[in-house]
Amino acid sequence: MEYDDKIKNRIKRLEGQLRGALRMMEEGSDCQDVITQLSASRTAIDRAIGVIVSENLIECVREAEVNGENTDDKVKEAVNLLVKSR
Repeated sequence: MEYDDKIKNRIKRLEGQLRGALRMMEEGSDCQDVITQLSASRTAIDRAIGVIVSENLIECVREAEVNGENTDDKVKEAVNLLVKSR
């Protein structure tokens, strides 16, 4: 799978969110603010995983169809990836 700039930018924003949370901890920010930042980071991770899995699934299903293969296994694989990510 080739990762486009869109997904790479998501990860870069996520990296910034995590650095922000660490900076907040180092500065002694309020617990609620740190947790809010970490929760936003977790949501960003979940969304990035979803985008990667869905784009990969589309790519794999198209390839399987072209090759005359059954796509059910590809879908099951994608579902398992999503389950593992939680």
